[in-house]
Amino acid sequence: MTQSNTSVTQNKHRHQFELNTDGKLSIVAYQLVDDETLALTHTEVHPDLEGKGVGSALVKGVLEMVEQNNQRIVPLCPFVAAYIKRHPEWQRVVSTVYSVNDF
Repeated sequence: MTQSNTSVTQNKHRHQFELNTDGKLSIVAYQLVDDETLALTHTEVHPDLEGKGVGSALVKGVLEMVEQNNQRIVPLCPFVAAYIKRHPEWQRVVSTVYSVNDF
């Protein structure tokens, strides 16, 4: 059995954040809006891992990375938007310059 890796990484070439869990890849795709802002467009959890909290762990890891890099997000992905609604403390990384309606 493969060791679980709970560390989210950024794959800039593919414009996605990645979480490898037991050899299974889950992602949050993004588009660069400007130097400080990422539009999070899509979350995809490996089918074998759905319903196990992997998506939430992935989004939390992405938001932590965004905050550490002094960036902001536009939550275009419904899963990301729902996560922020359930965890309003993360509203602090949501862009005040751009909104979902801008896209």
